[in-house]
Amino acid sequence: MLLDGFGRRVDYLRLSVTDRCDLRCSYCMPQGFKGYEEPAHWLSFDEIERLLGVFARLGLRRVRLTGGEPLLRRNLPDLARRLAALPGIDDLSLSTNGTQLAKHAAHLRKAGITRLNVSLDSLERERFQSICRRDALPQVIDGLEVARSEGFRSIKINMVALAGTTDAEIDAMVAYCMERRFVLRLIETMPMGETGRSAGFLDLRPVRERLRERFGLIDGVVPGGGPARYLVAPDGSFQIGFITPISQHFCETCNRVRLGVDGTLHLCLGQNDSVDFRTPLRSGCTDAGLEEMLRAALHAKPWRHEFRERPQQIIRAMSATGG
Repeated sequence: MLLDGFGRRVDYLRLSVTDRCDLRCSYCMPQGFKGYEEPAHWLSFDEIERLLGVFARLGLRRVRLTGGEPLLRRNLPDLARRLAALPGIDDLSLSTNGTQLAKHAAHLRKAGITRLNVSLDSLERERFQSICRRDALPQVIDGLEVARSEGFRSIKINMVALAGTTDAEIDAMVAYCMERRFVLRLIETMPMGETGRSAGFLDLRPVRERLRERFGLIDGVVPGGGPARYLVAPDGSFQIGFITPISQHFCETCNRVRLGVDGTLHLCLGQNDSVDFRTPLRSGCTDAGLEEMLRAALHAKPWRHEFRERPQQIIRAMSATGG
């Protein structure tokens, strides 16, 4: 079992396979951003498979493939197939913006991806284009319909709640997800870089209570490794989660770390603590040495973020960290 210095079990890795993205969402990537990692610095599939094999032997159980936009990484289903076969990994999922989903959904399902999270902040084409800086809503909707036909165990819609922008569409998104049996998750913006700090924070606590009353929802639980607090329909036909890192943080139950495309292990989204795994991987480090590094890294994992107390301390953009 992997434990951090506070006794929390860490069994969930969010693995960034690329820092490239075909959208430029206003809360994620600075306009005109060019600070991409050199492809030569990206971990290869062989390096990823070896490193996650080490992690899994120590207790890693859940892996989520992220980016950037992970479906821009060439031959991603091949990596998914290799990771799904690792002993100990019993949950392999993927986060995507959905623009490439129609083309890849069937291959991902066959490769062992069982759950999808799809970012969708607006159902209005002009608003979507304003937020994402690309007119791609039809491709995302088409990708969702293709994915729905492929029989994934779960499809969750991630909607970032932006004051004065997407807050007006929350009820419409609820209706959309209800009709299609998608799980909806509303997410508070985080002060990741200047883009996140200027995005328009919306406290989700009053939104939760309003939706509870309007749709007759009750407290519930939805399987998964994430931090969302859920309301559900009494008959189980609909679930909506609230991810509230600012208004109601969940650090005491944090079970995850993030591995960047360059092999940097980020121990907390809201702190700067990190460990470089690429250099030892490429310098002949043994598996035993990698295990020792991981245990030491987790022992140094911070107790909690300081998004409220020190919002200026994280200068890296969300897109450069990994979703």
